Amino acid sequence: MSRSKKKTKIHGTTTAKSEKENKRDANRKLRRIIKQKVNSGKTEFPELREVSNVWSFDKDGKRYNPEMTEKELRK
Repeated sequence: MSRSKKKTKIHGTTTAKSEKENKRDANRKLRRIIKQKVNSGKTEFPELREVSNVWSFDKDGKRYNPEMTEKELRK
C-alpha cells in the first residue's frame, strides 16, 4: 500500500474524512422501518432515499482540484 495513490484529483469539500457514520445510521433506520412493516404484515417498503437525506450528511459533495500535490494524492 505504500505506492497506492488516487488517480483523480477529487476531494470532499468539507473537513469531514468520510460519511461512514451517516451511511450506517441511515441503513439502520431503513432496516428498523422494514422490520416493523414486515412484522405488521405490510408489503410496501420504503427506499433508502425516502428514509434518509443525503444532503444532511457530513460531507457536502466532492470537487475537482487540479492543484492537488503528490502528498494529498496518497492514500
